[in-house]
Amino acid sequence: MKPQPRAQSQSELISCDICKKEVPLSEAKNFEVEDYVAHFCGIECYSEWKHQSEPIEGQTRANGKL
Repeated sequence: MKPQPRAQSQSELISCDICKKEVPLSEAKNFEVEDYVAHFCGIECYSEWKHQSEPIEGQTRANGKL
């Protein structure tokens, strides 16, 4: 008899910060920033997040805060 795959519990799933798709925490990509950890389901969502955050980083540098 084959062992049945273990069902993921809700505590082991995390939502992608961009598309909100739930993925197992063990498979999520994460990126640590100053105050939080962002989780992504893949490189596409990470790239989208990075693209969205670039204008904010540029404004901070222009204001002399970095």
